[in-house]
Amino acid sequence: MKGIILAGGSGTRLHPITRAVSKQLMPVYDKPMIYYPLSVLMLAGIRDVLVISTPQDLPAFRRLLDDGAEIGMRISYAEQAAPNGLAEAFVIGAEHVGSDPAALVLGDNIFHGQGFSGLLQRAIADVTAGETGCILFGYPVRDPQRYGVAEADADGRLLSIEEKPEHPRSNRAVTGLYFYDNDVVEIAAGLSPSARGELEITDVNRAYLERGSARLVDLGRGFAWLDTGTHESLLEAGEYVRVLENRQGVRIACIEEIAMRMGFIDPAACYALGERQAKSGYGEYVMDVAKSFAG
Repeated sequence: MKGIILAGGSGTRLHPITRAVSKQLMPVYDKPMIYYPLSVLMLAGIRDVLVISTPQDLPAFRRLLDDGAEIGMRISYAEQAAPNGLAEAFVIGAEHVGSDPAALVLGDNIFHGQGFSGLLQRAIADVTAGETGCILFGYPVRDPQRYGVAEADADGRLLSIEEKPEHPRSNRAVTGLYFYDNDVVEIAAGLSPSARGELEITDVNRAYLERGSARLVDLGRGFAWLDTGTHESLLEAGEYVRVLENRQGVRIACIEEIAMRMGFIDPAACYALGERQAKSGYGEYVMDVAKSFAG
């Protein structure tokens, strides 16, 4: 499965702090925001990732992540000149996806929970085996009217999906993580812009719903899903990460550690990556986990 991180947009809700830097390069406590969605794809076992961003921001992402080789990944880049909708990621990324299934994660979404890697890998296995064409991830929210809302039966089969409904049929918000079979490329290419001039990801999901080939995986208790689109939510996300890391002594979305534990790189390579950042607590942590893993 190929991965796509959509890290475009102008971040207007975070102005003025995003007037000079991409939102997805802003810190969420101790690491750049893009580390969090990248870590999701890595935990799923995806090693070939396309980062889509604005022409002015792409050079900064390249400086941060390079080609991904040092963490055992292959990272490439593509431009989204204007915020033309989430589904445009599959138009821009058609060559990257090729004939493979694809995962899309939004660059400002943070996921965390016990057993997340296994859940992701099982979902990919279902798509790869042709058991379903689309897997969405739902999260219970107090105010579903603000989100795309999905309704599913007891087996997880998607029954309906609505964008910001006045009377929601469930309290499950559709998160910014999507798994699709290869048909998504053709579906996205055939979309017409919505009334707001965008290629809507909800229209992609409806296409799979109409085929009877969409499922909803419920991220319930034990999971956290955080959006970082406002000043308040950005601060709350940083505080969430800070509290967990300080209490548990582990780092969330530490891409060097994940690469080592997933077998993308060996402990020596992980230690060397930490050594390059040794003056920070983050670098010290990477060296410590590498030594512990090797021992």
